[in-house]
Amino acid sequence: MRHAGASGNRWVLRSGASMLKLALRNVLRHRTRTALTLSAIALGVAGLILAGGFVEDVYVQLAEATIHSQLGHLQIYKKGFYAQGSRKPHEYVLDEPEAIVREVLENPAVQDAMLRLSFSGLLNNGRADLAIVGEGIEPDKEARLGSFITITQGRRLAAQDRFGILVGEGVARALKLSPGNSVTLVTNAADGVLNSLDFEVVGVFRSFSKDYDNRAVRVPLAAARELVATNAANAAVVLLHATARTAEVKADLERALAGRNVEIMAWDELSDFYKKTIALYKRQFGVLQLITLVMVVLSVANSVSMTTFERVGEFGTMRAMGDRSRTIFRLVLLENVIVGAVGSTLGVTIGLVLAAAIATVGIPMPPPPNAESGYTAYVRIVPLILIAAFAVGFVAAVAAAILPAWRIARIPLDEALRQNV
Repeated sequence: MRHAGASGNRWVLRSGASMLKLALRNVLRHRTRTALTLSAIALGVAGLILAGGFVEDVYVQLAEATIHSQLGHLQIYKKGFYAQGSRKPHEYVLDEPEAIVREVLENPAVQDAMLRLSFSGLLNNGRADLAIVGEGIEPDKEARLGSFITITQGRRLAAQDRFGILVGEGVARALKLSPGNSVTLVTNAADGVLNSLDFEVVGVFRSFSKDYDNRAVRVPLAAARELVATNAANAAVVLLHATARTAEVKADLERALAGRNVEIMAWDELSDFYKKTIALYKRQFGVLQLITLVMVVLSVANSVSMTTFERVGEFGTMRAMGDRSRTIFRLVLLENVIVGAVGSTLGVTIGLVLAAAIATVGIPMPPPPNAESGYTAYVRIVPLILIAAFAVGFVAAVAAAILPAWRIARIPLDEALRQNV
C-alpha cells in the first residue's frame, strides 16, 4: 500500500469503487429505512419548491399589477416634479414633451410611451362637490398600458371621447355616478384663472390601489389641456417589453435625455405601497420558509439517526472482520450522499409535477392590503429555487448523518457486537 505510482492509484480507485458498491447495496438492502429517509427528503424539497414558487408568483403578480394599473415601467418628469410637483403641477411641465416621447421610442426595449397632464380640482354632479386628482391621458395608449385596470361599469375612454370622463370606483360611489351622467370639473388654469368644463361619465374603473380609486378621474389629454389652458404635459410614461430590463432602460434613457432637464423614476421607486407590501410579505414568507427548512432538516436527521443506530450490530460485525472506524464513518456518509441525491431529485420531480397541477387550477387569493380585488396565485418554476431546494435536501441528508456516523464509529467493538444478540 505504500508503493507509489500506478499500482497505488489503482488500489485507491478499487477501494473507492468497492466502497460505492457496498453503499449502494446497503441502500437497496434496507428498503424500509431507505424509503423512510427518501420520503422525508422528497417531501421537504417539494415543499420548499412549492413555497418558494408561490412567493415568487406573489412578487411578480404584485409588480405587474402595480405597473399595468397606473405607473408603467418608467416615468419621466421635469426635475423637481417628484418632490414638489403634486402641489404645483403647473410649475413642473416637460419642455417639448412630444419630442421626448419620440426619443424614448427610439429605444428598442420600449414598447410604448404616452403623455399625462396632472391637475386637481372639484368634481360636481349638480348636487355635491368632491375633491379629486385628475389626469389627462392618451386613451388608446393607456388602454394598452392599463391591462390590470378593471372597468366595473360602462367602458374605457376612447380617442373619440372629446369630453368623456372615467371615474374611480370610490369617486363614483361618493357622488353616486354611473355611465351617462353629466359632471362638471372645476380647477385652476395654469395662469391662475378658475376654469370649468362639462363631461359625460363613460365608465367607472377599479385599479390595484383603493386609495387611488377613491379620488382619481381621467379625461382625454386634449380636454385636460383645454381645462388647464396649457399645451404641456407633466409626465411621459414608458411601457417596456420586459420588466426585467427596467433598470437597464432607465440608465439608457438618462444618458439619451441628459440635456433635457428631466428626472426618470422607475415603477418600484414610485410605489410606496409595493415596497411596503413586499417588505411585509418577505418577512411573513421568510418565516414560513424557515419553518419548512427546519422541518426538513429535523425530519431527515431523525430518520437518518434512527436508521443508522438500528445497524450498530451490523457495523460491529464489519469492524470485527477488519474494517476500521473511519471506514464505517465514510460508509455511512456515502450511503446518505446517495440517499440525499436520490431523495432531492425525487423531491424536485414531485415539486415540478405539483406546480404544473396547481397551474391548471390556480389558488384563489383575497385582496392584498389597500386593494379591492382578489387574484389567482400560481406556483412559478424558478431555476434558482429548484437548485436551492435540491441543495437543502442533499445537504440536510449528509449533514444529518455526520453526528450519528461519528458516534457509531466510536462505539466500543464489544458493545456494538452485543447488539447482534
